[in-house]
Amino acid sequence: MKDFGEILKQAGAMQAKMQEIQEKIAALEVEGASGGGMVKIVLNGKGYAKAVAIERALLKEDEGEVLEDLIAAAINDAKAKIEQKSQEEMKALTAGLPLPPGMKLPF
Repeated sequence: MKDFGEILKQAGAMQAKMQEIQEKIAALEVEGASGGGMVKIVLNGKGYAKAVAIERALLKEDEGEVLEDLIAAAINDAKAKIEQKSQEEMKALTAGLPLPPGMKLPF
């Protein structure tokens, strides 16, 4: 068994790495798109919208419902991409750790 000091040292290093990854994720910018690129939404790593681009053809009065659906789809696309990138970063952090099956970080 490793001595307690070594375990604490490893825990501190893990905590620092976790903080680094959280900052990296927060700094991400991901673009989600829908309607073949007619609506594009850029979200940051915390899920906040940074930019919206809408094809001008969708700004017609009779296209309101279509536009609403496309905006929602673009947001969901960007959110899914953020979640995927976050999972990839966390997977890289936990590689080689003896975690029980199904256990995820952060707790």
